[in-house]
Amino acid sequence: MSHASAGYQAPSVSVAASLPKRADDATVLIVPIVNGTDDDATAAVVASSFLDAKAVTEIEGALKALGAKGGTEQVTRVVAPLLPVGSVLAVGLGKDRETWTPEVIRRAAGVAARSLNGTEAVVTTLSGLDLEAAVEGLILGSYRFTDFRSDKTAPKDAGLRAITALTADTKPKTKDAASRAADIATAVATARDFVNTPPSHLFPDEFAKRAEALGKAFGLDVEVLDDKALAKNGYGGIIGVGKGSSRPPRLVRLAHRGAKRKGKKVALVGKGITFDTGGISIKPAANMHHMTSDMGGAAAVIATVVVAAKQKLPLDVIATVPMAENMPSSTAQRPGDVLTQYGGITVEVLNTDAEGRLILADAIVRACEDKPDYLIETSTLTGAQTVALGARTPGVMGSDEFRDRVAALSQEVGENAWPMPLPEELKDDLKSTVADLANVSGSRYAGMLVAGTYLREFVAEGVAWAHIDIAGPAYNTGGPWGYTGKGGTGVPTRTMFAVLEDIAAHG
Repeated sequence: MSHASAGYQAPSVSVAASLPKRADDATVLIVPIVNGTDDDATAAVVASSFLDAKAVTEIEGALKALGAKGGTEQVTRVVAPLLPVGSVLAVGLGKDRETWTPEVIRRAAGVAARSLNGTEAVVTTLSGLDLEAAVEGLILGSYRFTDFRSDKTAPKDAGLRAITALTADTKPKTKDAASRAADIATAVATARDFVNTPPSHLFPDEFAKRAEALGKAFGLDVEVLDDKALAKNGYGGIIGVGKGSSRPPRLVRLAHRGAKRKGKKVALVGKGITFDTGGISIKPAANMHHMTSDMGGAAAVIATVVVAAKQKLPLDVIATVPMAENMPSSTAQRPGDVLTQYGGITVEVLNTDAEGRLILADAIVRACEDKPDYLIETSTLTGAQTVALGARTPGVMGSDEFRDRVAALSQEVGENAWPMPLPEELKDDLKSTVADLANVSGSRYAGMLVAGTYLREFVAEGVAWAHIDIAGPAYNTGGPWGYTGKGGTGVPTRTMFAVLEDIAAHG
């Protein structure tokens, strides 16, 4: 992906009130099914108002012949000659309709899309249950990253390029809902692209250039500080972390100016460590390649401010994104060094692998100079997050009321963040004998909360803030599930956008 790119190119999305009239053998119809009510519990088609009785009977007969039961996220592909499509893909929703949340529909759509690798056009009736969830799931489930494949292993097809969502009407409001869902999914996919780009090709200067190009393509105000400007202006955390690399650090600022006269202002901050060896406090070699994802917070923040602009949210959103590569070398900072964060707080660096909080502290202080009403910061910050909450559940810390608001909205959109405390006693663990603070605790306990406690020291008084730790959720190292493949996930882009929309609507 060249830095001139305007980001991930999603499939086109359209809405229709009925199936296409003309037969097209290259198109697949995706339909939801459930466990039937007959004695042998064969599958029954849901949202079938878009299909006539003969077509439904034909699909259900084919499913019965194959023994399909309609279990959650089970897929079965059949031929239905009466329909103007090449084949029908049935995806299970389980039995209990009361559990059909948007996330269930989103995952079902994602599973369907993942199973149709090579299909370029789909029509779906899942949209009759939840239009936006179906569109998001189909786009994210069809996502794939092929930039570094040669002709030998690259896919021979273009991937999913067209989605037709069947809906009760095609009014402007319905079209806007489909467009909004496509914009959100595209933002998530853009974040995934950043995370999946290897560190050989996404180092701080290149990351900054790509962020700048993306910002300018969508009308954002853009500012980029290079290493000389960072040093001149006192960004000691970013300079300290980046000084061990031959590829100098950057700070990128992207601003969407959408506020009316009394509109709210929201600051976004994201950790952009393009690769993390741990520095002098070097990490074990096993799985170090996963640290290509250590800029997942920055990727999500950049994607979020872009979708805020695309959706014309009526508030100011200003992203402050520090970017550095944490490497060991003769110029790298050492354990025991003292640096001065932007704003003047001195820090004893006891562990150079606790580098994310150092660059974030600089960015948080700078973001607070804009006097935001809210600040959301996200980062792949601590391995302790995965110990506490696992690989799929982000931890949210911060101002109690705003923290809970962010977590609740995250759960609504299916990213499932969970609120965590910041006990006051943890601040004592960050005392230093030579500086204002130490960057790590001497205790092995509560590592995620200690990191949050460190960041709290740099948030301006009166700013409602939330810190989202996505160390596990930003990068899927296991098998694919739902609409999530291996590699970058784009978490927590949807959470942050949901919070922005909520602030725009309710203040």
